[in-house]
Amino acid sequence: MLSSKPRAILIDVIPPRMPDKEAKRRIYELENLTQTYGGIVVVKIIQKRAIPDYKTFIGSGKLEDVVVIAKEEKVELIVVNNILKPHQIFNIERRVEKERIAVWDRIDMILKIFQKHATTIEAKLQIRLAGIRHMGPRIFRMGLELGQQQGGIGVRGGGETNIEIMKRHLAEQERSIKNQLAKISNTRGQHRARRDRLGLKTVSIVGYTNAGKSSLLNALTRKGAYVADELFATLDTRVAKLWLPRSPMPPLTRGSDSVVQDVVRDARDVRQVRSLLLSDTIGFIQDLPPQLIDAFKSTLEETIEAELILHVIDVSDPFVHEKIEEVEKILDQLGVSKTPKIYVFNKTDLVKRIPKASLLKKYKKMTPVFVSALKGEGLEELKNQLSLRILPQV
Repeated sequence: MLSSKPRAILIDVIPPRMPDKEAKRRIYELENLTQTYGGIVVVKIIQKRAIPDYKTFIGSGKLEDVVVIAKEEKVELIVVNNILKPHQIFNIERRVEKERIAVWDRIDMILKIFQKHATTIEAKLQIRLAGIRHMGPRIFRMGLELGQQQGGIGVRGGGETNIEIMKRHLAEQERSIKNQLAKISNTRGQHRARRDRLGLKTVSIVGYTNAGKSSLLNALTRKGAYVADELFATLDTRVAKLWLPRSPMPPLTRGSDSVVQDVVRDARDVRQVRSLLLSDTIGFIQDLPPQLIDAFKSTLEETIEAELILHVIDVSDPFVHEKIEEVEKILDQLGVSKTPKIYVFNKTDLVKRIPKASLLKKYKKMTPVFVSALKGEGLEELKNQLSLRILPQV
């Protein structure tokens, strides 16, 4: 049983030729994940290997080094920043079981955070489904080990019977969860059909986790979505209505003539407006496992069906370009790479000098907009772009 703030060793196995910047980014992200879970990082280890070790992924020599450090630092948790095979996790666990140390891979850590943050029935079901798909093979491996120890290889002993029981139990659980999620998905589909009949357009907010998606939704719609400075703070889909002008108006600027300001305000008051729906969902992350994307498919349907995507980007992030690429990869997996997009560079209040010229040039086709959801800056320009891109003009 882990304490509320377990002391953790982080290990990342990378190719020998990986650039130092990318290596630092990977271990930094795992550190953030561990802190979001509630752990205390005491040691970070980056190991360069051309081919991961078949038995333990990190190799027997490195594993012995880790065990020594774990004893000295009173570690309760080892996290490997890779996706390990069931027998690799099992072999590491067997080596550290006397020290009562838990062993997780990257998916385990993400699932633990998801469990911590899930609030709706749908999110909890999706996490259970992802957990079954990830843990199932590992449980089978444990049953196989028991069977070989008790009855010998090829002998139908108690361990082998346990495998069949576990397989049947997990298959029944997965079937039940998928049926429940299908019903939720069907209800959401009915809601979308009703919106279509009413002529409501849908814009999906996507982005790397902690880029400020929920903050933007709140700033634009006053939805009141939960916001926190941590990874995967929210997992559920939220949909809110946003009122927009039929034709965009210029934002008021400091120093404008008072008469001009009055004319603009009057125009804002009398012009016709239209509404659209904004949907915000789970944040993305580097190497988001396919089974997690598949488990959250019903939630991500709002993104798949959207007419326009707002890709929210943390402009203060030192890995801004790499994270843009990661999000685009996932959008491609979802089959929405060709859906029209607006790049929303958020958190401008955290940067003294924003390289606007280079960002505008590099991402010109994505109509870049610079905002601070926290300060409310740049939102009028974003609304204008939404009006131009998605609403019929009059």
